[in-house]
Formats: sequence, C-alpha cells, structure tokens
Amino acid sequence: MKEALLYEKLEGGKVRCNVCRHRCIIPDDGVGFCRGRSNRDGVLHSILYGMVSSAHPNPIEMKPLYHFFPGSLCFSIGSFGCNFRCPGCQNWEISKKSPYEATGILQEISPERSIELTVLTGCTGISWTFNEPTIWFEYTLETAMRAKQNGLYTAYVTNGYITPQALALISPYLDAFRVDVKGFSSRTYREVAGVDALAGVLDSTVRARRMHGLHVECVTNITPGTNDDRRELAALARWIAVELGPDIPWHVTRFYPHFELGDVPPTPVCELEEVREIGLEAGLRYVYLGNVPGHPAQDTRCFHCNTVLIERSGCSIERNRLRNGRCPSCGEHIYGTFSA
Repeated sequence: MKEALLYEKLEGGKVRCNVCRHRCIIPDDGVGFCRGRSNRDGVLHSILYGMVSSAHPNPIEMKPLYHFFPGSLCFSIGSFGCNFRCPGCQNWEISKKSPYEATGILQEISPERSIELTVLTGCTGISWTFNEPTIWFEYTLETAMRAKQNGLYTAYVTNGYITPQALALISPYLDAFRVDVKGFSSRTYREVAGVDALAGVLDSTVRARRMHGLHVECVTNITPGTNDDRRELAALARWIAVELGPDIPWHVTRFYPHFELGDVPPTPVCELEEVREIGLEAGLRYVYLGNVPGHPAQDTRCFHCNTVLIERSGCSIERNRLRNGRCPSCGEHIYGTFSA
C-alpha cells in the first residue's frame, strides 16, 4: 500500500481521487469504484501498489500494437480491479477482484524487480495490461520512469478513462497508448462498459496523440447486437481519421463469449470484414482484423502501392520488408516505430 498521487482532501475526512475520470469521492474507510484505492483517515492509498496478477513476456502484437516495435517481446504486467464494468470482459477473473479477494494468483513485484524481469526475459519494453493500468497509477508511473532510465519502451494498454492530470504526469515516460474505443455513443458505452465514458475516452486519446505525442493505436471489439451498428462504426472511423489522423491503426477485433456474455456467439468474420471496409472508406490507412488467426487483414500493407510490408501469422512476424520505416517498393513512409 502506498499513498496515492493526484487526490484532494475534502471536508468530513473524505477525499477525491483525480487519477481516472470517475473522480470518486471516497469516505473514510471506503474504496473507489475501481476497488484499488482506499481512504484511510483522510489519506488516499493505492491498494494495488506492487500487487501483480500476471507478469510474463508477450509479443507486442498481442496488445495489439502492430506499428510499434513489431516482432519485439514486451514484458506484460497487470494487477487487479477496473474502473469499467464490461459484461463481456475477457479478463474478468482479475478485473472483478481486489487484491484481498485474490487467492493463488497474487504476487508482489516491486518496480525495480519488474524492470529486472523485463531485461532478464529479453524484452525490449514493458506494458501495463490485463487490467486497467490507470488504477494502479503510482506503480505504473514509478516503473515507467525506471524503464526509461534502462532504455526500455513503455506502453499503456488502456480503456482511456485517465484524467488529463494523470496523463500529463506519466506521458514523459510513456511511449505508446493502445486504447480501446468501445463504441461511439453514450448508449453503446453503457452497454459495453457499464459506464458512460465516451467523451472522456475520446478526449484522453486526442490528448495522448496531439498534446503528448504518444504512439496511438485504437481497438474496437465488435460484440454482436451491442456495438455493431454500422452507422455508429462509420462515425467512429471518421473520428479517428479526422481527430487522430488517417495513419492511426484501427484494430477491429472478434468478440468471443466471456463472463456475463457467455451465451453471445462469436462475431461472424464476414461482419468484421464489412467493418474493415467501412474504416478504409472513411480514410483510414491501416485497419486490421483481430482474433482471426491467418486472416490476410492481419498483414501490414503500404497504403500507397499495396505492397505487403509485414506478414503476420497470429502474433508472430513471418516477414518484415520495411526499410527504415519505408515501403521498399515505392518509398512511402509508414506510420510507426519499427526499429530499436
């Protein structure tokens, strides 16, 4: 447990947390919506500091990040809890729990040790993933600072509901902001995430890209009957193209049944292909299909001449033809970071 950053002391022993956009007002001896921050005698603490549910190397493509050090290994580390309430959460075993409820999966790993493990496992960088990284902000910030001192890249795999203050504080030590944009209406967000977070997510994503210069990639997991409205998805694609830029990759991923949505069938691949075409028609240059192993829409192509630049098989790189970030056929510059 560690005293939290970015909070205000209020009357009556209450505190206001300013790390995520819920900005919870927490009474004495209470916890925030995320279940990872508690008020003890008028002092806000991070319950999650150093409390790890999972830590191991993954291909960066699993995040998914396709234009950020492709083919590299990324040390992936997560904790417990979440500030969303997604009924179809694939990591519900950890996102729906606090450390006090975790049995058999809890590890204590210091920021120093997480950097040691990143190096020992041959990883090029570190990502905070599996659950929402914002809610154990103090740990991710301290670890990110140490990562930069050791020449490692850093990535947030996030739902994007971070406050402007927290984003500004960590952005000097953060390289990539891989954000879920779960829909493009308040109604959809309430159904998919259990909270009306659309405006905050969009604002954070624009800030990450425009103000802080982070590498951004967006993901939308298409859940049948929930966030698959074509007009809404077309509006989302146009928003990415206009507000973030046509180079920003959009990963359209296949839903599989999890948690409370165990009776919902997987997304038909043909529907994902339709959404991909919508994204391309909106002006996006890189629209990928996710959770569909072997599909050609997992490859990176030059938007100018259509040359296959990076061939993927699942989360593995079969071939990378890029030369200094450019297409070898026409010389077009490709958005991203492609070498250490």
